[in-house]
Amino acid sequence: MKSFYQYLMTERNPKSTEAVAQFANNAFYDQSFPKQSNDYDEISEYLEENASYLPSMTIFDDAWMDFQNSKH
Repeated sequence: MKSFYQYLMTERNPKSTEAVAQFANNAFYDQSFPKQSNDYDEISEYLEENASYLPSMTIFDDAWMDFQNSKH
């Protein structure tokens, strides 16, 4: 099963100004990102405490919903 990080990497696009693409681009360079996790609370807490590159948690929530939908 794909982790949230693996899903997020499919959204990477250095030329994009889309919020999710920017999130993915920045997460790619975040050495401490919980890459194996599929736990919403764990990732959310990590981002709130460490991801200064994420301007809004709404971006994570939108990406999480897309991730959940991609599994079906």
